[in-house]
This record gives sequence, C-alpha cells and structure tokens, in this order.
Amino acid sequence: QVQLVESGGGLVQAGESLRLSCAASGRTFSSYGMGWFRQAPGKEREFVGSITTGSGTAYADSVKGRFTISRDNDKNTVYLQMNSLKPEDTAVYYCAAARAGYTSNSHITYSYWGQGTQVTVSS
Repeated sequence: QVQLVESGGGLVQAGESLRLSCAASGRTFSSYGMGWFRQAPGKEREFVGSITTGSGTAYADSVKGRFTISRDNDKNTVYLQMNSLKPEDTAVYYCAAARAGYTSNSHITYSYWGQGTQVTVSS
C-alpha cells in the first residue's frame, strides 16, 4: 500500500514553469513504477509521462521536450518539471504508482493515485 500526495500546482502565465512534486508513503517507493496523468474539465484523464524504477522515462507527444519526470528514492518523491507551459496544459495533475515497477500510458496499470493538484495556465 502506498499513499500519494501531490503539491506544487498553481496559476502561471503561458511560457512559465512549474514543478510538481508527489510524495509517497511507505518503504518500498523505489519498487513502484510512477506515472503522471492530467484531466481537464470535460475531458478524459490522459497520460503525461512515466518513470520506471530505473528512472527510464516516457512522455506523451504533447509534452515531450517541455516536461521532465524525475524521482528521488531517498525522499520517496517523484517530480514533474513543466517548462514552456501552454494554456492547453491547464488541468488537474495526478501522480500514480504501479506495483512491481510497471509503467505504461494507461491508467489501468496504476493501482494508487494521489488527490491531484490544479495547474492553470493563462494566455
């Protein structure tokens, strides 16, 4: 069992940056694959990116080159660095954890979810 708490959301202007953090409870954080998803009003939850236990990363095409995921296993934390933000990045951002180190771009893979943090990008 792992509990996830996101932080770092807020209101920024287009072109600015934000860094989201996701703090995990438990002693086995390093064994979980981690993902970031987002959901805009009226839209389905969509994959943003993921990071494996070995820190391999994957990204959605819409954020590739602008967003970076990293993890610090000593701090039980995964990060989402978001640069060059666009109004279309506005959404609630969720981090998620998958057992046995799995990662994918499907929310079905992930067993544990945080409560989400709002990111709003104004034009």
